[in-house]
Amino acid sequence: MSASHFDDLEIRSADERAAAQAARLKEILAGITDAPEDWRADAAAVGGPEDLPKLPVLRKSDLSGWQKARPPFGGIAVRNATHVFQSPGPIYEPGGSSADWFRMGRFLHAAGLGAGDIVQNCFGYHLTPAGHMFESGARAVGAMVLPAGVGQTELQVTAARDVGTTAYAGTPDYLKIILEKADEMGVALGITKAVVGGGALFPSLRQYYIDRGISCLQCYATADLGNIAYESVAMEGMIVDEGVIVEIVTPGTGDPVPAGEVGEVVVTSLNPDYPLIRFATGDLSAVMPGASPCGRTNMRIKGWMGRADQTTKIKGMFVRPEQVAALVAQHDEIRKARVVASRTGEQDVMTVHIESAGGDPEAYAQSVANLLKLKGKVVIVDPDTLPKDGLVIEDQRSYD
Repeated sequence: MSASHFDDLEIRSADERAAAQAARLKEILAGITDAPEDWRADAAAVGGPEDLPKLPVLRKSDLSGWQKARPPFGGIAVRNATHVFQSPGPIYEPGGSSADWFRMGRFLHAAGLGAGDIVQNCFGYHLTPAGHMFESGARAVGAMVLPAGVGQTELQVTAARDVGTTAYAGTPDYLKIILEKADEMGVALGITKAVVGGGALFPSLRQYYIDRGISCLQCYATADLGNIAYESVAMEGMIVDEGVIVEIVTPGTGDPVPAGEVGEVVVTSLNPDYPLIRFATGDLSAVMPGASPCGRTNMRIKGWMGRADQTTKIKGMFVRPEQVAALVAQHDEIRKARVVASRTGEQDVMTVHIESAGGDPEAYAQSVANLLKLKGKVVIVDPDTLPKDGLVIEDQRSYD
């Protein structure tokens, strides 16, 4: 194993990874004994990650309902938990203190953090898990942590100077605020590394940090799942973490998209302490071909590309991605559909673009009225004509 890698799992072959994930997945599924009988029957037929589409997608709304009925974790068998966190909803998530429970160490190692670093952790420690997630990662790589939390920027600057902070952890933009406050105070800081998440890292902001001698890498993580994917020094997409299985599916469904197309990120956690199976993040991304130049061999995704929940109100009625999926399923010859909302003469207009080699336009129009609960113009287009951007509902109306 190269010292540039956290462990051998990052550089194993695709066959080795698939076999190990299949074994772990079957073990986790077999341990879920309180699920409905039909779900357990489908789970028994899952031989590996490729069979996961046989199981339904789990959404935050489902989890919220479960938790209201069976607090705090909705009846999911949780083990080895030392914390309980709260996210907006509210949704409650367990956390553990052992063995880098949130799997953040892999990301921090890829960003060059290790023994000798002092990490100023500016993620919140109150109710939400982000502060604990990054602290567990710092422990995993042997770094010291300054649990700074959020706000009090002058104190942040003073503490960073006094303790000799070398690395920042937090949202992408807050480091810039700290650096500008340090400039204002005439204080020189020794921060040379930044690991960020929880917001967009715009190229201009990354360049600002580079110009100040700070390398800045980002991860993609959620409160429910921990780390999902992360950047390495190669900065070519995000490498999927070894502790999860990632699928890219058509929004509103559990159906995988063709390789390279944009879709919703669905994640299965291989953490036996909190098994989330096919958990829909609501985020859009796409798989990148090939492996990272840094030598890590797992699948890469393009990072965060927007939200999958494209629910849009047209003529006073909500149109949802799952309704569009039902339209596609209604007719065997339809390959894909896209609803476009626009305005003409101060009135909403709904146009439904349907990819099909043929078919009956009147039958499609009737299905649109029945399933979307609105009448709209139907436009039939040739297969492979619609954009491959993950959108099934496009709102072209201007809100300026």
